[in-house]
Amino acid sequence: MAALLAGGITYLFYKRMSGNAQNRKAIQLVVAKTDLSVGVTLSADNVDLLDWFSDALPSGAFTKVADVNGHPLLYPMSAREPILARDLGVVGAGIGLAGKIPEGMRAVAMRSNEIIGVAGFLYPGSKVDLLMTFVPPGGANNIPITQTVLQNVEVLTAGQTIEPDPQGKPQQVNVVTLLLSPLDSQKLQLASGQGNIQFVLRSGADQKSAELRPTRLDELVVGQKPAAPVVAAPGVKHAPRPATPQSPSYLLEVIQGTQRSIQKF
Repeated sequence: MAALLAGGITYLFYKRMSGNAQNRKAIQLVVAKTDLSVGVTLSADNVDLLDWFSDALPSGAFTKVADVNGHPLLYPMSAREPILARDLGVVGAGIGLAGKIPEGMRAVAMRSNEIIGVAGFLYPGSKVDLLMTFVPPGGANNIPITQTVLQNVEVLTAGQTIEPDPQGKPQQVNVVTLLLSPLDSQKLQLASGQGNIQFVLRSGADQKSAELRPTRLDELVVGQKPAAPVVAAPGVKHAPRPATPQSPSYLLEVIQGTQRSIQKF
């Protein structure tokens, strides 16, 4: 009985292992033949085919060399590393920064310094919000406001650096290049001509856009509330002017001998 039970267990184990072996049939993936740097245009000379288990294929992997020919590399790669779709630029996009711009997007450069650039901790791949401080045209009493113009914007380059420092050291740069849509490029150009722009660093895991209203200068005063706008009543062309507060009056009694008089101040 024990021999039959052991034989049955052995048979089931062998059958399962045979099934797993069939599921893990080898397939060939396109990999880097040697260490490749950013901007290299791939060809049959710098890629190779490597056997890989079919049940463990990386997302976006290629099985034909022809599928990667002519594409520039957006990121450096190590030898024998599988080439994925996210690593490749569009054919004909060029090398360097141009190869990292997705179709339909634009690269826009902005001046930066130690304060605007978050003390040098802006790296390629960082995500930022852009704040603008300005005085709205025609605004009441010319009160400055701060408005979030753009949110969750990707930094393409910091200075002339396309790749972040592996050690995360801060780097002071004069120019930061941002990845924007054509519409957001117009917004940034208009905003930069109207007031001061400030970068605000955000977490790369935070993809949400916050609903924000502009902040007015008079809101920074403790206990001070912005004056509510006066709205005209229906049918009235102009809103009534608020009553001017009357200054308090004082009475002074003056006695000179037998004469008495009252003076008002």
